[in-house]
Amino acid sequence: MISVIILGAGNIGTHLYKAFKNAENSTVNQWYNRSIKTINKYKNEVDITDDLSQLKEADVYILSVSDEAVAAISKALPFENRLVVHTAGSINIHDLDRKNRRGVFYPVQSFTKDADLDFSNIPICIETLEKPDYHILKSLASGLGGPVKKVNSNQRKVLHLAAVFVNNFSNQMYRIAHEIVESEAAEFDLLKPLIMETARKIQDMSPYMAQTGPAKRNNLKTIKKHLALLENDQHKEIYKLITKSIQDTHGR
Repeated sequence: MISVIILGAGNIGTHLYKAFKNAENSTVNQWYNRSIKTINKYKNEVDITDDLSQLKEADVYILSVSDEAVAAISKALPFENRLVVHTAGSINIHDLDRKNRRGVFYPVQSFTKDADLDFSNIPICIETLEKPDYHILKSLASGLGGPVKKVNSNQRKVLHLAAVFVNNFSNQMYRIAHEIVESEAAEFDLLKPLIMETARKIQDMSPYMAQTGPAKRNNLKTIKKHLALLENDQHKEIYKLITKSIQDTHGR
């Protein structure tokens, strides 16, 4: 049984707490958060604290805090030579204070606190400086049921960057699309099967091969009509930029 202490109660920290609590090979010894009120409702399930000096002993300390807070929290930890990891995609492993053994436990997923997640579908990317620590984190991640991948810092950084494109940017496209259809009281729900099919297709083929639409076909007449329909100048610029990117990719 691997004992864990979670530091932070944001989106990732909350989901990790629930996942480790239900995993067969891990136990959450304690949950720290700067504001005790945020985790007070869990006090009957796990020991909670807002005092770093009161942290218990555990096999792994998981810093699930903002990127900006990782270095400061790791430096403030009142112990040495224990395994401390962060969950950030873009933060270097060396940003963790060297007084402890350092690692990264990076779940490649978008986390919203109130949305249920199945960790058996979430890849966990692991990075460590010492081989024995890798095996601890691999075992911990495997207990969640999903794929486990060993990555280095450069691989993790580009994965995080790519994740912004496939998740954050695509979600912004959904928001713009929602605004566009609402302008004529059309139903956004009618686009949901298309969204699902687009995501499904790239399970079996490359995004390059899956591309369709007027930009790939170089249908200039349709593109001109679309631009005329767009009233928001920012939406026009986004449409032009993505259209050009598709045309450049497919040699149009």
